[in-house]
Amino acid sequence: MGRRILNRKELRADFDAAERRKGDDEDVVDEEADTEDEEEDEEKSEDEEEGEGEAEAGVEAEDDEEAEAAPKKKKAAKAKAPKAPKVAKPKSRSRAAKVVRMRLVWGVFNNSHQCVATYEYPKRKDAESHAAKLTADKKNTHFVQPVKEAIEEKKEKA
Repeated sequence: MGRRILNRKELRADFDAAERRKGDDEDVVDEEADTEDEEEDEEKSEDEEEGEGEAEAGVEAEDDEEAEAAPKKKKAAKAKAPKAPKVAKPKSRSRAAKVVRMRLVWGVFNNSHQCVATYEYPKRKDAESHAAKLTADKKNTHFVQPVKEAIEEKKEKA
């Protein structure tokens, strides 16, 4: 029914390992290309010495030059690929909201959930008697419920 939960850390590790292997393979290919280029240069110099007058040697030398030019372009592209890591910008901290102290009071509410009156916490009996009086007079239901209010702190000058 449910799908298996993927472990992201393992997936990331597998991906990184594959990238490292790919990078190693490219390095090996680059080294092989370098040795091939050196061998071609040696062959080219030998061909030029042996067959300076032959037309075929000149054509082959041109082909060798074209073959050399292509790997050099690839090397230039590969050289640009490993860029310097991006500098991580320091994360800006969000300012913590100031903690507001709250106090509990009793509120007398009507059916529309509008606060009609509030009483201090120790005066619950007064709040209930007020709710009962309003219910009897106006023939609407009134009830008492606890309400949290923010405490306004006064700054005292010393």
